[in-house]
Amino acid sequence: MNTARDLAIVALDAAPDRPVEQGDLSLTLAAAEIFDLIEAKALVLDGDRILPNAQPPTGDRLLDEAAAALLRQQPYESVEDWLWRRGRGLASAYVDDLERVGLTTRPRGRRLPLKTWRTEPVDSAPRRRAQERWTENEPVLAALATTAGLRDAPTEQDFDDDTITTVLAAAGDAVMELEAVRQRKQIEDAAFDNVWRGY
Repeated sequence: MNTARDLAIVALDAAPDRPVEQGDLSLTLAAAEIFDLIEAKALVLDGDRILPNAQPPTGDRLLDEAAAALLRQQPYESVEDWLWRRGRGLASAYVDDLERVGLTTRPRGRRLPLKTWRTEPVDSAPRRRAQERWTENEPVLAALATTAGLRDAPTEQDFDDDTITTVLAAAGDAVMELEAVRQRKQIEDAAFDNVWRGY
């Protein structure tokens, strides 16, 4: 199961009606990669620390890249640090990779930011699987989608697994922190504009 790719496909499907901030999606994709790498036995969590394992390639270019990027020295990396480091530009990387493997199409011409991407998933087995998980409200995918801003908060979901709770909490905190940074920048920009205009 490739939760990160499914999340990217769901985001592209939702984009015309529900555009999402690139940074929010990037952080959430990094969280989804943790779940995929746990399933691939490439890492385990010890509290909030990511402990890498040796593992064969997954066959997915971005997941193999993520596994290779894991820090392999103590005290290891926290989930939060991973989200910020790995998440940088990750939404664009997934969109580009989906196009590279033929799972999306993009009109010829200029590149567009995430909020106005015209890239659309093509009919394919991976898209159908992502849509099925989305329709069935699969709990982890639904929680990640909520964190990324792709849907309103679902009914409160209690996960018995501490690993899932740890990763989702870190992703939620990171997205809130990014939103706080955006708001501070808007306030600073507005204040600068007012000074510039003599107010």
